Amino acid sequence: MTRSRPRPALGALLYFVGALVIGGYFTFAAVQGDYGLFRRAEIEVETRQQAEELSQLHTEVARMENLTRRLSDEYLDLDLLDQQARDVLGLVRADEVVVR
Repeated sequence: MTRSRPRPALGALLYFVGALVIGGYFTFAAVQGDYGLFRRAEIEVETRQQAEELSQLHTEVARMENLTRRLSDEYLDLDLLDQQARDVLGLVRADEVVVR
């Protein structure tokens, strides 16, 4: 009597291969997909960069509001007005020498 070894059932083998492929796909999607770990890390970096940019913009807006207030009718800073007249209009005083 010859004993033959039982071969694994083809259906069970296909089931495990299919489960392995599906598991691999979902693992790949969880790591590199649109909502994966790598994308989340990119979003966190972008969030930090944009927060820094927002902070810089707030500082710039505050500086501009200060300059605007200093040139307003209620409060006029003569030194700032003189500086703006020199920069924008190219004015000089009579006692100054211009070197070009």
